[in-house]
Amino acid sequence: MSAPTSSPAHVITVTTTSPAATHALAARLAAVAEPGDLICLWGELGAGKTVVAKGFGVGLGVVGTISSPTFVLMAEYEGRLPLFHLDLYRLADAADVHGGGLIDERQASGVTLVEWPDRLGLALPAERVDVRIDGLGDETRRITLATHSSGLARYVAAAGAAETAPDSPLAEAST
Repeated sequence: MSAPTSSPAHVITVTTTSPAATHALAARLAAVAEPGDLICLWGELGAGKTVVAKGFGVGLGVVGTISSPTFVLMAEYEGRLPLFHLDLYRLADAADVHGGGLIDERQASGVTLVEWPDRLGLALPAERVDVRIDGLGDETRRITLATHSSGLARYVAAAGAAETAPDSPLAEAST
């Protein structure tokens, strides 16, 4: 599964050794979130996309429980910024996404996390952060963040800072 774009300008790959470390990385990424950001979560079933969403929510100050919106397609949470969490797994293509009203003007006020963004095909906006998760279950994960946008390069920088922070669960994995 791949995004329909050319090579990204800003890229970093981080290794996490546990779901807790993946969660912590996502929470640190949320610290740089701004209104209108689109984060696309790529990975197989069980790769940890929902773990990333949960950590991101914690980083935004979301109080409620974040779960995969597979059957409701989109969940909305209140935090420092509104969090829109979409799971497009059950949809066929961009027409289903737009026809279902899953993408609208409200998302400009918050951050949108999309699981299974490949369902958008060529309608997938270029202005986004791609988070690719390789690994399953409790095993080590390679998480690659990539963007073409210099405005979104702050996510790549935050991942790099999280990897080297002395208090980070990632610091142990990178040594």
